[in-house]
Amino acid sequence: MEGTGRVGDIVEVPLGAAPPFRPRFPWLGGDLQTVRNMIVRPRPAFADAPAERLAFAMDDGTGDVLLADLHRPKPSAGPLAQRPLAVLIHGLTGCGESFYVLSTARALLDRGLPVLRLNLRGAGPNAGACREQYHAGRTADVAKVIGALDPALTRNGVVAVGYSLGGNVLLKLVGEAGTAAPFRRVAAVSPPLDLAAAARCMLRPRNRLYHRYLLARMKEEARATREGLPKHFAEKVESARTIVGYDDAIVAPRYGFASAADYYERCSATRVLGGIRVQSLVIHSRDDPWIPAAAHEAAAARGNPHVRIVLTDRGGHVGFHGAGRRMPWHDARIADFFSEP
Repeated sequence: MEGTGRVGDIVEVPLGAAPPFRPRFPWLGGDLQTVRNMIVRPRPAFADAPAERLAFAMDDGTGDVLLADLHRPKPSAGPLAQRPLAVLIHGLTGCGESFYVLSTARALLDRGLPVLRLNLRGAGPNAGACREQYHAGRTADVAKVIGALDPALTRNGVVAVGYSLGGNVLLKLVGEAGTAAPFRRVAAVSPPLDLAAAARCMLRPRNRLYHRYLLARMKEEARATREGLPKHFAEKVESARTIVGYDDAIVAPRYGFASAADYYERCSATRVLGGIRVQSLVIHSRDDPWIPAAAHEAAAARGNPHVRIVLTDRGGHVGFHGAGRRMPWHDARIADFFSEP
């Protein structure tokens, strides 16, 4: 149970006056916590803070453009003198319209923070605007977007949230950048710190429905890229039978890795957590059906004064649908974290 005092528990790494996570009935267990994101209704509304579409051209010769949606808080949210811009980075097969992104956007807007919902390369509305796609280590795209933002938006600094694969991208970016990281604070929810371990977990028989769903979505994303895929990659996409096989046949050779194993090794955030020099929050659940907690527990044991790892026993994958409120538990924790002095 939460609050047992183990390393990495919320008692060991307190987050303000945060209560321990308690799942909301009937979403009991990691699987139900996970799938609720796919079926939850209604989704957060933004009539008070309508989205402004921004476009960021990538200068790598691809002609790719990343689209994002900016929300400005209503004046009644309070004085904005010290409110940073919050950048939200979705996970695998997600986009800026994913429920968990919208939910955090609403929570942070209500705290008075402007919010940018970023679509990674080739995701969501970016599909027709991009020839290439995102992957777990493509940190340069996020850095490019941050560097291209209007200084009027970033005058109070930038904070960021990454979910699942997007969390790995974000932590890898700040770990590699060290003191030069372009953020005041960052948070990651259910990040696959060890990509190889997450891939092995997804291949387990108990995850076959998740695996089938994700692989089908990955193939849809690949087919939707601008101008389509080169013929030899298109054939490999259709013949891939596992996510590891997809990464080995498409992601690795297309983006400069020797193999899926090389891709996982070089892009796993666990390699660079020790280099993080901005205040960072990592939230993960031990009952996440997709991502084992071993890498998070090892990181908590190694320690980094800049990295706060909160491990709960329950919560699923980017779930944390808790008792007593409609907002996911992790949204309130992140909002509190970004409000700390």
